[in-house]
Amino acid sequence: MAILDTQGLKEMFDPNAPKQLWGVVAEFEDEEALLKAGEAIHHKHGYTKLDAMTPFPVHGIEAAIGIPRSILGYIVICIGLTGTMTAILLQWWTGAVDYPLVIAGKPYFAFEFAMPIIFELSVLFSAFACVFGMFALNGLPRFFHPTMHFSKFGRATDDGFLLVVEKSDPKFSAVETRQLLISLGATSAEVVEK
Repeated sequence: MAILDTQGLKEMFDPNAPKQLWGVVAEFEDEEALLKAGEAIHHKHGYTKLDAMTPFPVHGIEAAIGIPRSILGYIVICIGLTGTMTAILLQWWTGAVDYPLVIAGKPYFAFEFAMPIIFELSVLFSAFACVFGMFALNGLPRFFHPTMHFSKFGRATDDGFLLVVEKSDPKFSAVETRQLLISLGATSAEVVEK
């Protein structure tokens, strides 16, 4: 996945570039209507390539539209444990193997004295994994998304609740999907292009 979609930027700034169908975006009145429509279109009608855009977190939307749990937690714990092992091995190597010194009768390596560094490197590695993993999994930075062509896209950050059906969905048909979203209670639905 490219971080910066240069083809998409070229098409955005070139008015003569051929447009391609991207999907259907529908706006709903409130979060309850969005949840009901998401559940119906995913569970009852079988659509799988869905996304929701809301001004605040809507609890249950992931299950309603079939978004799986994020793997970010697993990435963070693995990289955090890597930080733990790095701290242990670094302190053991420098204190017991590379440059052993007896200081105040302490052993060459002891966990009691190594804990602050172990804690700090674990937290540091976990924080970097969390930030960079989130960016990578979300495909960020992304300066343009086809959903921005929706005429009421700006409301998604204010008071709009958007449900997106992508063209890559096997059941997608521009006309039928748009009609289905309107029948599920959408106040407006538009076919958007790339």
